[in-house]
Amino acid sequence: MDIIDARSLHADHATVRPGPLALVPEQHPAVFASAFNSGDPQALAGVYDEGAVFVPRPGEAVAGAEREAANAEFQALGLPISVRPRHTYVADDIALLIVDWVIEGDRGDGEHVRIEGTATDVVRRGPDGRWRYVIDNPFGVAVEDTPFDAVGA
Repeated sequence: MDIIDARSLHADHATVRPGPLALVPEQHPAVFASAFNSGDPQALAGVYDEGAVFVPRPGEAVAGAEREAANAEFQALGLPISVRPRHTYVADDIALLIVDWVIEGDRGDGEHVRIEGTATDVVRRGPDGRWRYVIDNPFGVAVEDTPFDAVGA
């Protein structure tokens, strides 16, 4: 599957704007990218289940206000994320997503940044039929001592 930049999705994907949530788990990475790239922290928070955890660095899981603050660090880079879903495994109302992603570009100060990983994420279908993160683990199986200097590690 091609990399999906939520700003210009391929014709075989529904157009996703910040705000809407995925109707099928395969759409969730594009919905996330759209919310992330909007720069709106509220749009980004909306793709998470209320009790969801985010793993901003290997071995560090955060929830609630800490999750939103950790996501704000990534959004503060001011660079777009591109995602490429690799696999989706669904069991009833739970799905495991394996997604390659890249945040890359030149920051306002001229510094070139490239952060990438392969996420192992879990999403759940809510009572409204929409899919949201339960676990957002962007660095997948990376080990704890892996350096992620660009995001304050």
